[in-house]
Amino acid sequence: MDKFDIAILSRLQADCSVSLNDLAEEVSLGSTACWRRVQKLEESGYIRGRVAVLDRRKLNVGVSVFVSVSTSQHNQAWIDRFHEIVSEIPEVVEVYRMAGDTDYLMRVVVPDIEAYDGVYKRLIQVPGLSDVNSAFAMEQIKYTTELPLKYVK
Repeated sequence: MDKFDIAILSRLQADCSVSLNDLAEEVSLGSTACWRRVQKLEESGYIRGRVAVLDRRKLNVGVSVFVSVSTSQHNQAWIDRFHEIVSEIPEVVEVYRMAGDTDYLMRVVVPDIEAYDGVYKRLIQVPGLSDVNSAFAMEQIKYTTELPLKYVK
């Protein structure tokens, strides 16, 4: 990983629709060399995919709910079942297994409280939950899909 790779990653995570010629020019490489580097970054897993970042408000899912889940179950069968269930709920856009008092933290996007109630009712059907706590975001201060690149080795 050198300065060219980092420059490529920086530019692509800001806007992956940039043309190869523009990308190559911006990172001071020839088109062929730049393309080879992009392919290598994809093959080595630095680039996991290329997506469009959509406007959640225009798609009527402007409400973000952070859901803390605690469980009394800590066996692999329960974990596998929980992962399967939350993976099937499209409104659940992020799930993290946590250390501390909360076992899982999720971000759910919905149009309103009523829609969240439907998600909540699906979640509480999971056996073994000891607590489900919901916090509604009032304002989004920062959101980015861009990762810091200064730690790349």
